[in-house]
Amino acid sequence: MALPSESLDALVEGILRGESVSIAHALARVEDSRPQALAGQRALLARLEAETPSAHTVVGLTGAPGVGKSSLASALIRHWLSDGRGVGMVAVDPTSRRTGGALLGDRARLRFPPNERVFVRSMATHDQLGGLAPATRAAVVVLRAAFDWTLVETVGVGQSEVDVETVADSVVLVLQPGSGDTLQFMKAGILEIPDVLVVHKWDLGAAAERTRADLESILAIAAKTSQGWSPPVLGVSAQTGKAVAELAGTLREHRAYLDRSKELSQRHQASRVSWALELFTLRYGTLGLERLGGRGATERLAAEIGGTALDAFSELATRAGLAS
Repeated sequence: MALPSESLDALVEGILRGESVSIAHALARVEDSRPQALAGQRALLARLEAETPSAHTVVGLTGAPGVGKSSLASALIRHWLSDGRGVGMVAVDPTSRRTGGALLGDRARLRFPPNERVFVRSMATHDQLGGLAPATRAAVVVLRAAFDWTLVETVGVGQSEVDVETVADSVVLVLQPGSGDTLQFMKAGILEIPDVLVVHKWDLGAAAERTRADLESILAIAAKTSQGWSPPVLGVSAQTGKAVAELAGTLREHRAYLDRSKELSQRHQASRVSWALELFTLRYGTLGLERLGGRGATERLAAEIGGTALDAFSELATRAGLAS
């Protein structure tokens, strides 16, 4: 159900001020999967996308389970808070087999005083591939409108868990020394995704230095290279605070690069199309794709449709004759 214009105005204004109550209300609305909620979600997200300060940035944090993503996220958030920045975070957790909700493992390591400008939302994957929860993208729109920095921590990374690339402006891949992840990620093509690589637990010494050397060698021949930006490899320790500020500085530099190169708008467009296609496929499956000429044709059509991802999703359903 759509909100009255006065209520929508008040909700958007509260989100832009970073008010927790407004943010929680908006998240509850955008996570509603009932078809009748779509109209209100379209109106809300359209307003938020139009009014979000352009400098607000989304950072994806991914890596294998156990590498210390949550500890690193906590250290990075504390750095931003000390710099006077507000921070939002979506922590994607495994799904509880008993309750169907998030296991909340990340929240145990993410504790901040109640007066800090930080909002953490845990989400369950519900067994969805890609490393993100179904409502992650909508939650990111809300949090990005409210805060200077928004972190998205994936549940873990494997051969198919690369969706974070389509939701974040900058992607950080976290590895730990001696884990053997480097070779596995190279096989999976994951090293083509990150904009920054972090060898975490840098306090382990020689093993960490070897891992960074291995990564730098692999990156020279195998990783993604954008004109004007080569993914750096940083040695960071959340436990000691080593190079956390350097990581934050590198993320600022990458954001500046995206602005200069105009790549940011390209990433936002790719994210919009990916989200619309994901929604359409989840709702209508292969039947919907076939009615529009297949996945490739549907993707091209989504790119041609204006507005938000929800607008594109609705138009795709209409053109496929499946809109209710």
